Amino acid sequence: MLEKQISEILDKVSEGILLDRDEAVALLETDNESETFYRLIAKANELSRTEYKNRGYVFAQIGLNSAPCPGNCKFCSLARDSFVVETETEKELDEILEEAKRAVEERVDALFLMTTADYDFGRFLEIGREVRKLLLDDVMLVANIGDFDDAQAVMLKEAGFTGVYHIVRLNEGTDTDIPKEQRIRTLDAVKDAGLELIYCVEPIGPEHTYGQIADEMLRARKYGVDIMACMKRVCVPGTPLFEKGEITDLELTKIAAVTRLVTRPKKSMNVHEPKQMTLLAGVNQLYAEIGINPRDCAEKTEQNRGKSVAAMRDMLAQAGYHCI
Repeated sequence: MLEKQISEILDKVSEGILLDRDEAVALLETDNESETFYRLIAKANELSRTEYKNRGYVFAQIGLNSAPCPGNCKFCSLARDSFVVETETEKELDEILEEAKRAVEERVDALFLMTTADYDFGRFLEIGREVRKLLLDDVMLVANIGDFDDAQAVMLKEAGFTGVYHIVRLNEGTDTDIPKEQRIRTLDAVKDAGLELIYCVEPIGPEHTYGQIADEMLRARKYGVDIMACMKRVCVPGTPLFEKGEITDLELTKIAAVTRLVTRPKKSMNVHEPKQMTLLAGVNQLYAEIGINPRDCAEKTEQNRGKSVAAMRDMLAQAGYHCI
């Protein structure tokens, strides 16, 4: 019966009909060792190959600082109550600009600037203005920062930012010290200011239900997100959620495929951290990382967990995606 139901759902995808929550959950319940699993990822792969015309994208993110963050996320190496990064740091403008120049030379399609939730907003705008001067017109400049209001969203746009990475995390308000309503207000501010919203279903752990995961897919679709992603939680030693473990790469591949089918992003589908097998499930965009990242204890993630732009371009090329 389930196989017949999945066939009917995939037929709706082929007809361009948007899927509802129950259908999203049904796809997520697919047995990862079944033949139906391969039909599911094949459909997501087909969509990306045809709609994206085998175009691959590499985005880069620079972490600007490491400090105990008031968001206090229980999965994060930078959380106020479980700060496990090697040292507290804040990059100087000259260092940020050098890293941005290298990203430009390596032909990234978007550059993200990431901070802790309490990073000084005025300084962030100043840095953004200087980084924007280095980027080609078709390279997105994206803010990955704490919550902000309508006026600040407009200021981000005026400073040269073209997009914002912002989400409602799984178990927001429980696994974080941030109310879900506050996150939603920021999502609204992003859209009202005319900034592109980049969304992700994350951080996915074994304890999260398929209903929770589907809800975030539908939230992204409600906001008209064209750059979509899903991310598994990485277990960072010393953080409260470490003992809960991680989902497998196979499970992440299925979730990426379902995310692609449910949200129908017009530009790209990303998975994090980069996994080669997901490139057969509709993923056509990957991230390189520089500086700190919240899934790492190293000050320079590019020397540890983070992947380089060249490595991401090669991974996409091996899967038949071409990057400009």
